[in-house]
Amino acid sequence: MSGILWFIRIGFLLLLVGASPQEEREYVRLYYPNGNVKAAGWIADHVREGYWYFYADDGTLEREGHYNEGRPSNWWIYYDAQGKPAHKCQLEDGMKNGYCLKYTEGELSSASRYSKGRFVKEWKDLKSFKRENSLLDLY
Repeated sequence: MSGILWFIRIGFLLLLVGASPQEEREYVRLYYPNGNVKAAGWIADHVREGYWYFYADDGTLEREGHYNEGRPSNWWIYYDAQGKPAHKCQLEDGMKNGYCLKYTEGELSSASRYSKGRFVKEWKDLKSFKRENSLLDLY
């Protein structure tokens, strides 16, 4: 019987040693000296992960977007002083990679394409943009 217990104990220890540690994930808020929120989002294994919000010291939203392994990725939205979207950009590893949409007074005014941080082309109207691109690329 002790041989079976020994086998079970060794198997349990092997499971413990081979198990990967649980990812630490917590929602954090960073603050300005005046008490207003500066940034809020998820931290996983000591890096920004998931969706984040960034605010000016007066409390207005400046930008929001995704982090992947500590780098900005996917869509990011940047706001003007009135709280309206000024532009939205697709990012990968912190660089523009995909489309950037610019807004004037809340209305779409132009679209640009970037590849690995390099400017490719700009369209000033939706008709010309749709002629050369698929709207599905914006999702």
